[in-house]
Amino acid sequence: MTINDTIKRVTDRVIERSSVERSAYLKRMAAAAEDGPRRAHLACGNLAHAYAAAPDNDKAVLAQASAGNIGIITAYNDMLSAHQPFERFPDLIRDAAREAGGTAQVAGGVPAMCDGVTQGQEGMELSLFSRDVIAMAAGVGLSHNVFDTSVYLGVCDKIIPGLVIAAGTFGYLPAVFLPAGPMPSGITNDEKAKVRQKYAVGEIGREELMKSEMASYHGPGTCTFYGTANTNQMLMEFMGLHLPGASFVNPNTPLRDELTKFGAKRALAISALGNEFTPVSSVLDERAFVNGMVGLNATGGSTNLLIHLLAMASSCGITINCEDIAEVSSVVPLLARVYPNGLADVNHFHAAGGLGYMIGELLRGGLLHDDVKTVNGDGMEHYTTEPKLIDGELRWEAGAKKSLNEKIVKPLSEPFQPTGGLQTLTGTLGTAVMKVSAVKEERHIVEAPVAVFEDQYAVKKAFQAGELDRDVVVVVRYQGPKANGMPELHSLTPPLAVLQDRGFKVALVTDGRMSGASGKVPAAIHVSPEAMDGGAIARLQDGDLLRVDAKNGVLDIVTKGVLERDIAPKDLSGNAYGTGREMFEVFRRNVGPASAGASVF
Repeated sequence: MTINDTIKRVTDRVIERSSVERSAYLKRMAAAAEDGPRRAHLACGNLAHAYAAAPDNDKAVLAQASAGNIGIITAYNDMLSAHQPFERFPDLIRDAAREAGGTAQVAGGVPAMCDGVTQGQEGMELSLFSRDVIAMAAGVGLSHNVFDTSVYLGVCDKIIPGLVIAAGTFGYLPAVFLPAGPMPSGITNDEKAKVRQKYAVGEIGREELMKSEMASYHGPGTCTFYGTANTNQMLMEFMGLHLPGASFVNPNTPLRDELTKFGAKRALAISALGNEFTPVSSVLDERAFVNGMVGLNATGGSTNLLIHLLAMASSCGITINCEDIAEVSSVVPLLARVYPNGLADVNHFHAAGGLGYMIGELLRGGLLHDDVKTVNGDGMEHYTTEPKLIDGELRWEAGAKKSLNEKIVKPLSEPFQPTGGLQTLTGTLGTAVMKVSAVKEERHIVEAPVAVFEDQYAVKKAFQAGELDRDVVVVVRYQGPKANGMPELHSLTPPLAVLQDRGFKVALVTDGRMSGASGKVPAAIHVSPEAMDGGAIARLQDGDLLRVDAKNGVLDIVTKGVLERDIAPKDLSGNAYGTGREMFEVFRRNVGPASAGASVF
């Protein structure tokens, strides 16, 4: 199938824009690969330290240096439901490596925080920065240079992007990403959202709210809504770093365990000591990142990836921007309805045909590059297959050729909407993005007076006092990366949704982020320049008229003279201390804008 003209044009533009940086990056990776196995250059004393704690059988194999040694980077902790299953993975990987004649060692652990725990709390101000900490922590683990290949154990919001940045930086090594899978379905996400709205208006108490939340988040595995964590998993398949069909297999099942073992063996097979050398630098090229953009739009994925994709690409010498993603969105239809874009969760999505079906549809429609390298071999066609455990043997068979539930997954010929789920907005206020796939079409345009706030707690207080019972654009500023680390403002969704349900025209505009699970209320987020950089958002005053137009991609100040105003000084000292924030001043001081990935690198 011939590739779509727009997809080709965006890809060619990214290749041209990135040519100098990408060329230099590939030369570095090639030079590192030509040196051969890294541990061959270490002294015996260096190696003895690295092998000292290994079992005797592994020591003998390691000393020969003729078989591959896997470096495991793990984001395990048992506070995150999505990461708790990783406790068992190192033993599975070691056993599989031994079966293949190799070895495996945990190279290092990386921090993994839960945005669900820190939503609406001070700890959320560390969340985005944790991505770059994760990348650096993984780099420390791999810097020992005793590994021929690598596997990465991670799932959630900042963890996968941080791990991909590390994998790109060590792009001369192969890398296989091994997910843990989603928890089984609990109460419906729609029911959970309704309970939250009842709590926001005082109709129920904390005890009933807690009961609802624990019925939703109830066991090991990823949260089942299609937020940032599950968008990450989708991207790893679309970009060729997962095994085909691995993303949404539930934890602690025989199939999950066999996929983990096979992933370890695959990591050895694609090392320089194997027969199919496939370093990360050959997998994560410009086409892979465009495929990621296609997947993000076709599934209505999380807006957080609009930041993370830019940062991940940069680690591979590739420069992409939000305009690239918006142009891809203009030709990629929305093929999935998964909460918050619909009522189904990711388990229902997987059962309806899931990623394998969608990738097949997009390939046939010329919307994906098939001529890419993946950890499973050349071409995206592998990712239309489905893993199955038959008589104890892991096999891949042809996936669904038609949707098994068109309320959840649609064919390319009859999409839920003709364009993707993400929209870039530009205008006199700056640049922002909106996830429109979950917002009803009649709410895509809101023009109303603004109510200006400088933290989310003040918004909630105004809501409870009845001060927002009107058509209103709620502006929450000084939430950008330089101001306070760009926290998610997901806890504003229930009160704003209540206002919307009361019949008011409501929108949110912020230089902060929203959760990947947000979407019911139109939200222009990642406003750039941010208030801390003197952006126009810092000049708004209560009552100014603002137009938020997702249909035409417009974010305009209607009131005249706003841009000529002075910026009132803002005291941000309250963001500097507590919950570890004092240790992240160096990040706030050096972070780049959201429009470039909000990275310190």
